[in-house]
This record gives sequence, structure tokens and C-alpha cells, in this order.
Amino acid sequence: MPTSSASPGAPPPLAEELRSPRQCARQGFVQALPFVLVLLPFGMLFGVVASDAGLDLPQVMGFTVLVLAGASQFTAVQLMTDHAPALVVIVSAIAVNLRLAMYSASLVPWLGAAPARDRAWLAYVLVDQNYALAIQHYEKHPGLSVRQRVAYFFGTVFATCVPWFGATLLGIWVGNAIPESWALDFAMPITFIALIAPMLRSLPHMAAALVAVLGALAFAFLPSGLGLFIAAPLAMATGAGIETWMARRKGART
Repeated sequence: MPTSSASPGAPPPLAEELRSPRQCARQGFVQALPFVLVLLPFGMLFGVVASDAGLDLPQVMGFTVLVLAGASQFTAVQLMTDHAPALVVIVSAIAVNLRLAMYSASLVPWLGAAPARDRAWLAYVLVDQNYALAIQHYEKHPGLSVRQRVAYFFGTVFATCVPWFGATLLGIWVGNAIPESWALDFAMPITFIALIAPMLRSLPHMAAALVAVLGALAFAFLPSGLGLFIAAPLAMATGAGIETWMARRKGART
């Protein structure tokens, strides 16, 4: 169990800070379980789409395990089905996954001190659901140790990534039996709405989200989602600028 060396008069440690790494992992697992409700149909849908595109079971599962990013997997398979050049497929997948670079940057203050081996695994399993849960948990409990943070993150992985692999495999097996009238594609927008909405807690967050939406719409005419390369940096710059302005304004008042 983590121990506290707080000086006399300091506030007592919170219950979260007294959890063992194993308890933190269990907590992350439990808190991530609701995402299974959307990950299962989302993963099954990819299995169906990839199978219909002509990929066999080893190719689909290899794609899923190596990429581990649902949105870019759908984008790549669709472009491959349309016989797009390999360079366009790769650039488009990078554009869709650009948000993961932003996720990584925001996690550095919390996980940057973790061992290199842990950081390598964290980079591999970094997906939207894990990030959303982890960053909110870390900000709410800043007193957690690095080991506790890493354990919590890996706990979320077992509730999200493992079901994703299983759902993809299930989609390959039963894809032909799913009626076309079942609109399983609802899972993608619902997932991102569930991720983004709780994080819009401040003016910088809301401003960045607004600029991202407007930028994505303004540059929607660009092929293969390349407008994201423009919209994402604009959103980041907006959020950072407003946060800096608010900090300076607060400092001037004090």
C-alpha cells in the first residue's frame, strides 16, 4: 500500500491515493466497462466491413491488433475498397489518428516518469476511451503516484481493447448473418459524443471543440480527411491561447 509522508498540518491523503496499484487497476477496469456497450457493435461492424472488403481472418485480426484504432481502421479499409493509392491510405489513417498525438502530449505530465517499457505499452494501447477516463481520473486525483496512474490506465485497457479484439473476431464469423437493416454504424458517433461531452468543462475546452468542428467543416472539401491536419492544430492553438490568456488575467488580478 502506498504510504504518506505528509508533514504535520497537511491534509490527509485521499482514499484514492491509498489504493494499491492492483486496486487502481481494478478501479480502471470497472469504470471502463460501460464502454463495452458501444465497443462491441463497433468492433463487430469493423469485422463485417473488413470481411466484405475481401480480407481474410488473419488479415483482419492482424489489422486490428497492429493498428488498434477503430476510426483509422474504417478509413483505411474504405479507401482500400475504393482502390486508393497506398500513400493516400497511409496519410488518411495518420490524419484520423492525429488526435492520439495530442492525447500523448497531455499525458506526459502524468505518465512521463513511468519506466520506458510501461510507456511503450501505454503508447500502443492508447485509445479514446482509455485516454478520456485516465486524464479525468488523474486531474481529479493529482496526488496519485506514477505506479498508481499506470496501473489505472492498464486496468481500463482490459475492459476496452480486449473486448474490441473479441468483437472484431465475432464480426468476421457472423458478419454474413447480420441484416443490412441493423444500423451498427451508430456506435462510432455515440462513442465520441460520450467521450467528448464530459470533458467540455472549461472555456478553453469548449473553444477548442468549437474550432475543431468549424475547421473540420470548413476543410471538408479536402480529400480523405486531410482537413483534420488543419483543423486539429487550429483547435489546439485556440485552446492553448485561451488558457494562457485566462492564466495571465488571473495573475493580473492577484
